[in-house]
Amino acid sequence: MAFKVNIKLLLHLTLLTICFSCTEKKKALKTKEETKVGSVYSMQPFSGNLPEVNADEKKKLQQTIQHFYDKIYVPNHFSGSFLVAKNGHIIYEKYCGMANFEENDTITATSPLHIASLSKVLTATATLLLIDSKKIALDQKVNTILTDFPYEDITVRTLLNHRSGLRNYSYFTDKNNVWNKRDTLHNSDLIPFIIKNNIELEFKPDSRFSYCNTNYAFLALIIEKITKMDYHTAMQKLIFDPLKMNNTYVFDLKRDGKTASQSYKGNKIKYAHNYLDDIYGDKNIYSTPRDLLKFDMATYNPAFLNKKLLNEVFKGYSYESRGTRNYGLGIRMFEWEDGKKMFYHNGWWHGSTSAYIKLKDEKATLICISNKYTRSTYKLKFLSSLFGDYPFEMKGKDETLE
Repeated sequence: MAFKVNIKLLLHLTLLTICFSCTEKKKALKTKEETKVGSVYSMQPFSGNLPEVNADEKKKLQQTIQHFYDKIYVPNHFSGSFLVAKNGHIIYEKYCGMANFEENDTITATSPLHIASLSKVLTATATLLLIDSKKIALDQKVNTILTDFPYEDITVRTLLNHRSGLRNYSYFTDKNNVWNKRDTLHNSDLIPFIIKNNIELEFKPDSRFSYCNTNYAFLALIIEKITKMDYHTAMQKLIFDPLKMNNTYVFDLKRDGKTASQSYKGNKIKYAHNYLDDIYGDKNIYSTPRDLLKFDMATYNPAFLNKKLLNEVFKGYSYESRGTRNYGLGIRMFEWEDGKKMFYHNGWWHGSTSAYIKLKDEKATLICISNKYTRSTYKLKFLSSLFGDYPFEMKGKDETLE
């Protein structure tokens, strides 16, 4: 009798387990569906509970970072934003200078600054969301999406990893004054201009690496074509809004030219806008370190991208020449012989410079954005050695960084 009761109990528990499993699967599917914009997955915030650095270690890190900041940025009269975080928790941040020197508009934690080519990381992410949503394929030819695109063998992947062979739009529109610089250049002008002027490729697609802004201007057009939204709206709905990046937006020259933070030379002379200032995808995203930290942490969410696609993002594609630098899908990297990698992206447009470092193994995030020209922005990489075994040496108080 007892044996029969146990069998019944076992069957009952099995049924409960099956039902629970089905319920959890339905919840997971529902959650994924709720992250869609139309039929495209949008990003989800990181929902994990990662520990903060303990108080003693945090104090030591803050002292070292403060010394670094005083040594590198203060002498350059830095104007911008600076943040270092671990596991999504801010260890150190600093905001100084002016978003607009003429109007004494002070830079704060909520002041969006032009992140220049760091915008490529976000454009690549939107493209990857389209791929993960099966709206396009990574190795799909661009001319099957943008039907008037004149090059046969360029794929989405070769746009993402800068192996397309495209020429830089800032050069071929400037050559021989073929573009009237009184007219603002737009993304939509690129294909007609290329066809009209018979602009040839620099090299055969996927034969070598050449960093080129044109790649990302075309990725922005792909995003628009597939989402049926303008790039500004698509980025807002796919990335900025879901992650509550409330101080991040895509710049529009007519709308934001006078109100956005300005860009300056090292001597505080303001850069005037020119005919290239309305091209987006490769640049023209304004953001803050806190918002970019939200983005960085969201890339650790298991629902960010499928595992196979994620592996494609963080691997190098260009090995034609020896060296430690490489490029993945929308991210730069150092690759060392011991297998260690460091992921990053820098930016520079007019007087604005930016640096974003993603230490995946340690879940550390380093961000620096300046709106007054300085190359010291890129020295941020020296702080990576505080979190892991990275070959960038922090010198003593009386020594310079090399």
